[in-house]
Amino acid sequence: MALFCLPDNLLHCNCTMKLISHVIVAATLVATPLLSFASEEKAAPAAAAPAANKPDLAKGEAGFAVCAACHGADGNSPAPTFPSLAQQHPEYLIKQLQEFKTDKRANEIMKGMSAALSDEDMKNVSYFVAAKKAAPTAAVSEDKKQIALGKKIYQGGVMERQIPACSGCHSPTGAGIPAQYPRLRGQHTEYTEAQLKAFRDGSRANSTQMTDVAAKLNDREIKAVADYIASLR
Repeated sequence: MALFCLPDNLLHCNCTMKLISHVIVAATLVATPLLSFASEEKAAPAAAAPAANKPDLAKGEAGFAVCAACHGADGNSPAPTFPSLAQQHPEYLIKQLQEFKTDKRANEIMKGMSAALSDEDMKNVSYFVAAKKAAPTAAVSEDKKQIALGKKIYQGGVMERQIPACSGCHSPTGAGIPAQYPRLRGQHTEYTEAQLKAFRDGSRANSTQMTDVAAKLNDREIKAVADYIASLR
């Protein structure tokens, strides 16, 4: 018996009709779970993240109240020796608080401040201040040659001494790269200068990459880079 019949005999071919019937039933059985799976895949991305994973900005504001004396009520520090935190990447701030707490980044004041903070507290505070708008630093050097030197190092590095450009990690505008590299734009000269020297002498040891870079910079170059960063808008 032939498995297939010619089209003009199709209506009279019982074997073909049975075959078509079987194929239709089989296709229906296969298609049903596939359609169901496709529907589940399409619906999955719509699931909302658990509320517990979201920072509580109200709690963050309350927690940040004790930070305001040094860092400003809106995260813009009034004192040049303390960093401005407004618009800083929250992931970076969380990392720093964790490292202050564990002594990976040595600072007695910040160790005391972070000691009582839970991971949830750190997240709430960090996201609260990160949402504040950064204000330009008040003090910017008027030494144009100094600014020019800082710009040259920041944007192009010093290749003959294997000093990489700061912009490679912190971006040409100083905006940084979330989680990995902090925002530097408009940071106080005194604070940036102090951190670069701390990396260089080993008193700040929570970034091998920055220790290696700062080790190759002299005092004049560090000051120039810090001045240029403060001038970024």
